[in-house]
Amino acid sequence: MNANIYQAGLERNAANHVPLTPLQFLDRCAEQYPERTAIVHGSLRQSWRTTRDRCRRLASALVKRGVRRGDTVSILAPNTPAMVEAHHGVPLSGAVLNAINCRLDADGVRFILAHGEARILLVDSEFAALAATALQGLEHPPVVVDILDTEGPAGNRLGALDYEQLLSEGDAGFGGIWPDDEWDAIALNYTSGTTSDPKGVVPSHRGAYLMSMLQLTDWGMPRGPRYLWTLPMFHANGWCFAWAITAAAGTHVCLRKVTAANIFHAIETHKVDHFCAAPIVLASLATASESERRAFSHAVRVRTAGSPPPASVLKAVMEMGFDVEHVYGITEASGTPVSSYRDPAWDDKPIEEKARLMSRQGNRAAALEGLRVADPDTMEPVPCDGKTQGELLLRGNIVMKGYLKNPQATVAAFGGGWFHTGDVAVMHPDGYIQITDRSKDVIISGGENISSVEVEDVLHQHPAVLIAAVVAQPDPKWGESPCAFIELKPGVDAPAEKEVIDFCRDRLAHYKCPVRVVYGALPKTGTGKIQKYRLRELAKSREAITELE
Repeated sequence: MNANIYQAGLERNAANHVPLTPLQFLDRCAEQYPERTAIVHGSLRQSWRTTRDRCRRLASALVKRGVRRGDTVSILAPNTPAMVEAHHGVPLSGAVLNAINCRLDADGVRFILAHGEARILLVDSEFAALAATALQGLEHPPVVVDILDTEGPAGNRLGALDYEQLLSEGDAGFGGIWPDDEWDAIALNYTSGTTSDPKGVVPSHRGAYLMSMLQLTDWGMPRGPRYLWTLPMFHANGWCFAWAITAAAGTHVCLRKVTAANIFHAIETHKVDHFCAAPIVLASLATASESERRAFSHAVRVRTAGSPPPASVLKAVMEMGFDVEHVYGITEASGTPVSSYRDPAWDDKPIEEKARLMSRQGNRAAALEGLRVADPDTMEPVPCDGKTQGELLLRGNIVMKGYLKNPQATVAAFGGGWFHTGDVAVMHPDGYIQITDRSKDVIISGGENISSVEVEDVLHQHPAVLIAAVVAQPDPKWGESPCAFIELKPGVDAPAEKEVIDFCRDRLAHYKCPVRVVYGALPKTGTGKIQKYRLRELAKSREAITELE
């Protein structure tokens, strides 16, 4: 029998092969649930019919203003309706969406705008001053559109037109410019690198579609969830929940300012049943005052990622009634390819033990084709003993296309046919992975990645500093914060701690700056390398505690 009988006459065609893209979720939702609430924001209640019209108007207006397939459209905004609409309308114009971290400093924003070659920049009025500084010196500055959010600060206009004026130029009947190939780029997300210049991660329409579907199935989300936007949408497009909630015909409950009081208020007022959050947000809920807390009788499910949440925090929020799941998120995989599934066998364990088990990163999710903890050089998997360390490696269709304009970094990241996360981990006997260190010494503060090398480079600019090394130290609010160890130049008096911190704050985004400075000779190996593991012990970092165990 000819094996090719399943090839002849069974070719792809327009009826059976359409490029995968999360953009198709919008039409389906508006067609089936036109009057269902799509977006809640302050007093705003916006239906899916209206949301689709606005997204189409945005796409149409961008095209009329000269945006072409593959151009970059950037947005600098908190979690607002405009951010939700941009995730649908910008790619629908054929452009690539670049949601920028609004916690960056002007230099960081300027680098992203230049490197990504942004044609249009949508700016929330709260960040007008930041954007104005970032635009200075750009050879090809983008057209600026002001977002005057009803819940945001008044004034602070920067552009020649505002967001609503831009939408008025568009056509609600615009059919959109769809990807020719599901491998086309849908977004550009910058991640902290080991230098001051971050890397531009490029996910495909295919990868974003699969991650969106994964978030629904992996979390077991029901139809019509009421999802609270505590996770910034500039974080890997909100781990693709920006599209996943649309796929589920849910409600995007926007939140400009993430506080415990605002979260409890949203849960009570809008019957929020799902949200994602960094451990710092969970900690704020656990330590909220009685006046901030609100009792709730319905189930509220939470996903958390970043630095592993302390078991005490998990215990506290679970006792408050939250159903918490720990996941591993990474921008290069468009979201959370690893989840710490709660084993039913844990149900009878004390809550402290259950919280410790849940704080591990977990197992690969269904849409991730491969996960391995291995020697990064030989690619041989480490034994499942919970002790032997290796690098966490991923493989699958949700992994990025690569790094924009950085083929060398892309090749290195995909060495051996796997994506090298740079995270050092162990594999436990039950198949759960646990990250024990970070090969690039990245500090995770409030869910934001901070490169220790970037902070060290700034510290080395101080006239009193001979050698500087930065590691993470525990922070009751942010999870981790930078701690600087400084060896002074001979004969130089130690500057006041505040002077060094202020020196960094003048040159870095404030969240990247050290909160503590320690002076003394730095421990080194025989070849002169700084022994950071010893500094972690001094700082009592999470990594050091793991090493000592």
